[in-house]
Order: sequence, then C-alpha cells, then structure tokens
Amino acid sequence: MPELLLELFGEEIPARMQAGGAAELARLVGEALSPLAPTAVAIFAGPRRLALAASLNPAVPAVASTERGPRAGAPEQALSGFLRKHGAAREALREEGGYWVLERRLPEEPAAALIARTVPALLRRFAWPKSMRWGGSSGFTWVRPLRRILCLLDGAVVPFNLADGADDGHALAAGALTEGHRFHAPGPFAVGSVANWHDTLAAHRVIADAAERRHRIANGLRQRAAEHGLTVVEDPGLLDEVAGLVEWPVPLLGRIDEQFMDLPPEVMQVSLRVNQRYFVTRDAAGAAAPWFGFAANIEALDGGAAIIAGNERVLRARLADARHFWDLDRRVRLEDRLPVLASVIFHAKLGSQAQRAVRLEKLANNIAQRSGVYDDATLAMRAAKLAKADLTTGMVGEFPELQGVMGGYYARHDGEPAAIADAIRDHYAPRGASDPVPTEPVSMIVALADKIDQVTAFFAVDEKPTGSGDPYALRRAALGIIRIVRERRPSLDLDAAVQTAIDRLADQGITGAQTLKQDVLAFIAERLRVQLRAEGLRHDMVAAVLPRAFAAMGLNIERDADRAVAIAAFLASPDGADLTTAFRRAANILAAEEKRDGHQAEPGADLTLLAATAEQALADALDGLPAQISDNFARAHFTEAMHTLARLRVPLDAFFADVTVNDPDPALRRNRLRLLASVRALMNQVADFSALEG
Repeated sequence: MPELLLELFGEEIPARMQAGGAAELARLVGEALSPLAPTAVAIFAGPRRLALAASLNPAVPAVASTERGPRAGAPEQALSGFLRKHGAAREALREEGGYWVLERRLPEEPAAALIARTVPALLRRFAWPKSMRWGGSSGFTWVRPLRRILCLLDGAVVPFNLADGADDGHALAAGALTEGHRFHAPGPFAVGSVANWHDTLAAHRVIADAAERRHRIANGLRQRAAEHGLTVVEDPGLLDEVAGLVEWPVPLLGRIDEQFMDLPPEVMQVSLRVNQRYFVTRDAAGAAAPWFGFAANIEALDGGAAIIAGNERVLRARLADARHFWDLDRRVRLEDRLPVLASVIFHAKLGSQAQRAVRLEKLANNIAQRSGVYDDATLAMRAAKLAKADLTTGMVGEFPELQGVMGGYYARHDGEPAAIADAIRDHYAPRGASDPVPTEPVSMIVALADKIDQVTAFFAVDEKPTGSGDPYALRRAALGIIRIVRERRPSLDLDAAVQTAIDRLADQGITGAQTLKQDVLAFIAERLRVQLRAEGLRHDMVAAVLPRAFAAMGLNIERDADRAVAIAAFLASPDGADLTTAFRRAANILAAEEKRDGHQAEPGADLTLLAATAEQALADALDGLPAQISDNFARAHFTEAMHTLARLRVPLDAFFADVTVNDPDPALRRNRLRLLASVRALMNQVADFSALEG
C-alpha cells in the first residue's frame, strides 16, 4: 500500500499543545482520507513539528449511484436546490415513476489527488487552543508561524498549496524538504520516505518520537543521579512537558547551594519544577538532595559544563529571592498584616480581601456551630480570619502558587496553634480532582467556608460560569464542597451556610437576586449530579433521585449522594428492574384513566371494597411500608429502604395478572385506581421512577 508522510514544520509549539495537536491532525486526516482506508497511522509531535505517517489504498474506486430527487411537478426552487446540492446539471436528470432521478458516476480518484484536494482545507480549519497570524495579509493561522509543509506519497511530492482565492496562505506549498536541529543542523534537507525521515532527522539531531525523547530523558537522568547515589523523584507530567521542549535531549545534573536547602520544600518545588522545569532528587535516605536534573537541547563540546553552570546560576538567583522573602516575611506577624488586606482587591464588585476575611470568619463560625465537627468555633474563626493574610507577603507575591501554604508556615512561626496553621495551609484544598481533601476539623470548616463564600459571592454579582468558561473556578469550588462532605462526612447544613454567606454579603451592601440561595444550591446540586455520573451512575438514575430530593427536602450532599448510589444499585438488580416495570404499568394505567376522568386519583383504597385476593394481598403489602421507608430514610438507611420497597414486586405482579382495574363497577374501578395511586405515591417517595429509561 502507498505510504503517506505529512509533516508540518514551523516555530516552537508550546509543549502543552503538542499531543493535542497531533491527535487533531490524526482526526482530520482520518476523516478527509477515509475513502482511502488509512491503516498503520502513526503521529509525531515535537517542539517544531507535527507529523503523520499512514498506509493508504492507491485510489478511491469509481462508484455509480442513483439519487431520487423531487417529484416531477415540484416547484422549480426544489429542483434547483437538488441540483445545487449534488453539483449536477439539469441535463443529467431523467424522469422515472413521477420523480426526477439523477444518475451519477464518480470516476476513480488517485490517492494523491484526494490528498491534494482535501489537506489544504483541513489545515485551514485546524483547531488549536490558541492560534496566531503572522506577516503579510494572509488570514491563515497556526499555533506559531508555519514554515514548511512536507507531503510525500510513496516518496513522491503530493503538490498542493494553502492559497485560497486572493489569500496566498503565506505562499506555503507542499514539498520534500524539512529541517533539522535549530543549532546542530540548521537548514533544509530532502527526505524520501517515513524511514528515511526518521533516520535523516536523527542524523540532524532531532528525535521525532516524543516517547523516545521521554525515555532518553528519564533514563539519562536516572543514570546521572545514580552516579551520585541519588534517585530522581518521579514526575510524569514534568517529563512529558520537558520532552516537548527539546528535540535532542541531553540529560544533565546540577547542584543546589547548601544554604538554600532549609527553605520550605514547597518553595523549592515551585522554584525548581514550576519555574525552571527541573527534576527533584533525593538521597539514599529519601531526603531532599542538593542536586537537580534537567534536559538540555544541545550536545555541548564541554560535556554540558557551561550549560550546567548557567542553570545553577539562574536557580541560585531564584532561590536567593525566595530566601530573601522567607526571612523578610517572618518579621511581620500574619495578624499585623490584616490591615493591609484592605488594599488587596478580591473582585471589583465584591470588595477587598479584608472584607472577605470578615465574611469567612463569620461563616466559619456558623459552620462550626452547626456542623457538629468541632464544638469550639474559636480556632475556626481565627484560622478563617488569617487565611488570606499571606497574600500580602513577598513570597506569595513572587510565587502565587504558594498562597495558603506560606500562610501555614508563617502561622507556625507566629506561634499559632497547629490546627490554625494547618487550616490556613489547607483551606484552598482540594485544588483539583486528584488533590486530597482536608482531614482535620478546623481545616474542613475553613475550606468549606472559603468555597461556599466563593460560589455565593460570585453568584450574587452575576458572575456565573457559562458553557464557554468558568473564570472564577466556581465549578471546582462546588466540587470541593461536595468532596469534603462526601469523604469526611461533616454534618454540614448547606442551606444555613449559604444563607449566612448571603447575609454577610448583605452587610457589605451586596444583594443578589431573590432566588440567590436556590440558584447556589441548584448549582451545587448540578455539580453533584455531574460527579455521580462521572462515577458511573446512569444519568436517568441520578435524575430519578436528585431533582426530587432537592425539591422536597433541600440539598443534603451526603444524604442525597448516598441515596443515589443505593437506589442505583437497587434499580440495577433484578428486583429493581422488575419493580420499575411494574411501576410503569401502574403509572400508564393511572395516566390513561386519570385523563379520562379529568382528575388525579388520590392514594388510599377503601379496604372494604377489596374484592379480589390479589388486590387484598397488594393492600396488605402496602400496609406500614410508608412509615418503614420514612424511618429508613430518616436514619439514612437507604439500602434497607430499597429492600423494604422490594416487597411490592410479587403482589404487584399478581395484581396485574389477576385483577381488572377498569372494572364495570364504578366503585371497584375507582378503588383499584386509588390502590395503584398508593403504590405510585410510595414509590415516588423513594425516587422519581418516571425518570427512568428502558
């Protein structure tokens, strides 16, 4: 089969966009060339190139087709639209059976012709997270300026260009040229096949395969660290990023001055990993070692000595800054920094961080008093009051990623109780889906207060998430509330906490819509639904539980999540499936008869009118069930409630088998409808069975 090689070469592509760009290239090419049945598709991504290799059929076979169009007497507009849709002339039509018929025969199309016809268009609609224009007047955009297009089919150039009418597409046209390493082997050279492309690039100091670059970096750092008795801390995300920054990775090891090794580990991590993309090392005892690993992009004649010295110098400057801030910040107590928060704006519509600190303090007190997690609210209030004070420190100003973390260190230095220091450190947690939630009572309270205030405040000023963005991370905050409650089980009165947040905003003169509390609770409920779906619950099972629970009893995250899981497990069982079928049958009968009667049947059958054995058995089964299920729900024994409800399955089956609901006797008919209405009411007490599919 013919072999396709497509390479897009240009300026440096951000590392975080390379894998997605390669996947998008594979998707678009796969769609455009699907008539050629691509196989053995391989994609490559690096700092300056995306590439795709595949085997294709040599041509799209000729095909004949017949398309039936409008009726022979249809308006002219309909006929013109049909012809326009198929790109055909009127002479190609014939009349058959009262309809216009178009017979089409598409000739065989060679693979090269299809590639040349489709690839320019797919490159013009290529979706990058961010694109740019450069030079000239062309409207063609790319993530960074695109310089060359290499397109070969079995070694021969597939000729096409990116011109589109008057737009010259930066004069980009397909050829057989690519370029090697920017410093080791600059300038263009020709390639003739996929294998030749790989080999020639390697000879020009470029490793095309990201996985191979990653492997070289990891192995090289491991070997260099082992020479000093060290190990490199595993960091897959950083490894992927660095593999996207270098074309010819040369792993190296540098030293950290001992004078900086007593800095907090988080400061070291931000300075090394986040700012410089360095790898952390540990000694044989597992302690932080005064060495760092990195990957250079050139193979220096001096073995990398000058590169190492340069990186050590840069790191030394950053750590010296950190040391300066660390020593300077500890001279001022967190409490003494609180007045400065008045000049730190939280949001233009929501005031300063000082005003927010007041809100958090009062909200933490409310949560502590009501939650039962911690009897004495004093520590929670103190932690909430100080939680944002580190925003005024030099360290957080230099390294914003350390907010909260540095507050915890400075609180300990000030002599604050450990519970307060931990709460300041952890009140942003969880910061992401994989981040652990706070575990200690005071930390949980302050973290909940921070997130409840965050969501409520931005909803109050109508800064809600949209389908295209969530600039204030309100979805993450809501999920944080949900995770803390579900994983740590504090008895959070969410309704009261949101009301407290609203009241504290009102103290500042900030009032939202009349539905503000319901809007906030509905938003959190929606995030709970999304989370339960992500955990594998079917959307209809989630819908059967949460909307009704929210409307009837108010949102209780712990209760409603447990309830949804228990009910979903029951409904997935044979008993649950049979009971759902029986409910649908009862609901359908009731719906039809209620429509005929013009009113809804009320629950509660007259026991003296139960004529058939099966309806008596169903009434006996119903007796006492509502109270039992209510008791199960009150004690959050949801699985027991499901087993209690399951007792209805057998008598319901017998009822439908032996009893005619629509009896000629109006009194019997009405009584049997009331009996089924009792079944419906009881089951709706558990979940909205009408929401279930299948």
